Amino acid sequence: MTEGEILARDAFLLLYELRLFWLIVILYLLSFFSYLAHIFTPESSSGQWAKGLLSAGVLFHTVLIIFRTIEGQSPPFQTLYESLSWFAWSSIVTYLFISRRWREVYLPGIWVSGIALAACLYALISRGPEITPLAPALQSQWFVWHVVLAFMSYAVFVVSCANEITYLIIYPCLKKGIGTSYGLLLENIEKFHETAYRLVLFGFPLLTFGIISGAAWADEAWGRFWSWDPKETWSLITWTVFALYLHAMVMPAWRGKPASIFNILGFICMIMTFVGVNWLAKLLGIESLHLYAI
Repeated sequence: MTEGEILARDAFLLLYELRLFWLIVILYLLSFFSYLAHIFTPESSSGQWAKGLLSAGVLFHTVLIIFRTIEGQSPPFQTLYESLSWFAWSSIVTYLFISRRWREVYLPGIWVSGIALAACLYALISRGPEITPLAPALQSQWFVWHVVLAFMSYAVFVVSCANEITYLIIYPCLKKGIGTSYGLLLENIEKFHETAYRLVLFGFPLLTFGIISGAAWADEAWGRFWSWDPKETWSLITWTVFALYLHAMVMPAWRGKPASIFNILGFICMIMTFVGVNWLAKLLGIESLHLYAI
């Protein structure tokens, strides 16, 4: 193939990739609104529709990620466009797996579908889909380890936060006798709080090893394990907040609402680490070794 034919082929494939991505966004959007409808029609089948649409969306999303991996001949998370897509996909896959515990409870799906939808829209509207060669800093054996571990922890933290928010909102309602039509009972609402805790117990070591592998990668790429780069600093802040959350959960006086606040704060710090700190660093002109990911 000539260079012109290769460019035409790549443009053709990117066009169909974007169309598939927009189809995925539409399915996630319909799922999100179906979850919202479930709030007002708790006894209807809107929750089942929402979960079905979310499952269909993640199925097409899996096809998109496989296509992207084959076409780019590299892991599908080397640019922010790809990372946002991977983040949304992994969050939904984690939620669908965990939600099997509550076949008739759909409320946490509102938050997960909303977060995934926002990530996909951000990727499509503000980022280019072009497949680019790996940057020199990414050409390391630590690249896949670091990113996969980090995103596994991120996905777990998204679902944990969704369960925690559901717990905080529904618990006072159930105490007033509101919410039983959603498949929830006062005696089992604590399961959301407990599941959020167990998810962080699983995700925290992943985040820890993600930071450690990132330090090893930094030493290989830049000759030092830690440089107090903005992203490194915020990853440490995120790790500290989740460590405080785990500590609070083993203290009877802090279980419940106080610990839940730490969990949600940890999620906010995670989002700041993922996208916020790079955006601020670029906006404020702060030097960062991670600006290649923007």
